[in-house]
This record gives sequence, structure tokens and C-alpha cells, in this order.
Amino acid sequence: MKIYLKIWRQKNAQDKGRFVNYELDNVNEHMSFLEMLDVLNEQLIAKGEEPVAFSHDCREGICGSCGMVINGRPHGPERGTATCQLHMRKFKDGDRITVEPWRARAFPVIKDLVVDRSAFDRILQAGGYITVCTGSAPEANLIPVPKPVADEAFAAATCIGCGACVAACKNASAMLFVAAKVSHLALLPQGQPERAERVRKMVAAMDAEGFGNCTNTGACEAECPKEISLAHIARMNREYLRAVLVSEY
Repeated sequence: MKIYLKIWRQKNAQDKGRFVNYELDNVNEHMSFLEMLDVLNEQLIAKGEEPVAFSHDCREGICGSCGMVINGRPHGPERGTATCQLHMRKFKDGDRITVEPWRARAFPVIKDLVVDRSAFDRILQAGGYITVCTGSAPEANLIPVPKPVADEAFAAATCIGCGACVAACKNASAMLFVAAKVSHLALLPQGQPERAERVRKMVAAMDAEGFGNCTNTGACEAECPKEISLAHIARMNREYLRAVLVSEY
């Protein structure tokens, strides 16, 4: 099938950037979206032109590095799917596809569709860890965790840190990402020693990075490739309130 692409090209963070139109013939419906971009880049290189820069690694929906906005939606039209797992069969012959990077002040563009998401790393470094004793691993049955609690903690832990929640939010809020990390560890026994300190530090780091506040519209949950629930934001708010109150006494 034939596809018309309108792709954001930007040399660096200082460049204004612009959309450039491309045409691709004979696109196989079984290609992933990134494979389609690979074909485009092969053609551009053959012409002596600069290929389109985009982030990717595992191409299995695990690493979270492949984020881009496709026709106005982070990761594209398919719910619960990262860009690397989006296939061209979701589009039709003759479709026009607009491709942009994440749009957020805290995610400055490095080049074309690649953005700097190191703000997420700094938030995790602020408090997304637990204290453990070195040595041999403890017997798993010594720390029983109820099945519903384990399931909820695992659901939060599936966050891959792609940044789709930020790109989807009109305030560029990172609260779903931070909430998933806070919620995951707050639910487990291993996360209790730093529980109050963790949420205070991670929220402070989030604010310092320039992310906005939650809009409560649910766009983050709708566009999250792992469908992280808004309920985790509610838990993070409770954790933060409790941590602040406890610190005052």
C-alpha cells in the first residue's frame, strides 16, 4: 500500500524544526511502524539525504524508548500498544500519517523524533529504590504478600517509562509515571523503610523538572501502552499527604 508521511524534522534543541512530507510505496501491512520508518530511512540514505532519527531498542514493547506521536496520539491509534508493536495493517492504502516527537518542556527534542527523557531518570534517582541487606537472597515465603496486593503492585510495575502519559496530558504531567513507581514500592513490604521519604523526594523531583499538574482528564491512562490505572495517582496523593503530615510531627 501507499503511505503519505508528514514527519517532524529538527536538527537539535535550538532548531525551530519543521514538517517534511514523504511518500512510501509498497508498504507491507505486516511491517511494524518502526520497520516502515526503517524502509523510509534506507531510501533517504540511498538518495544521500539525512535519515529520520527516532528512538528504539527492544522493539518488543518492553523498553519504552520508541515513543512518538502518530496522528495526534502518543504511540498511535491502537490502545495498549507501544509504537514498536503498532503494525501498518492499522492503516489503509493512501493514508496520510503525521509523526511528531513528544511535546513537553521537560522532554527537549534532541533530533527529529528523539527527545531527552532523562528527567524520568532523575525522578527515579530521587527515591525510586529500596534498602536491602547484601548477602544471600531471603526465602520468598518469609515475606508473604497477599495475592491482590501483589497483583496491584505488579500492575504498577509494568510501567515502562516511555513518557506517553506526559505527551498525552495537556499540562505535560508526569504524575502517572511517578504514581506507578511510588505505588509499586508502597504496596510491597520491601518498600516500607523509605515509603514516606520516597514519595516526598520523587514528587519534589517531578516538580523541579518542570512537569505540570494532573488534569484529571484520564488522557494518560487512555494512551499508556501498559494501561496503568489512574487509581495509582490517587494512591500517590494519599501517600504524599500522609508523608507530609507525618513529617510535621
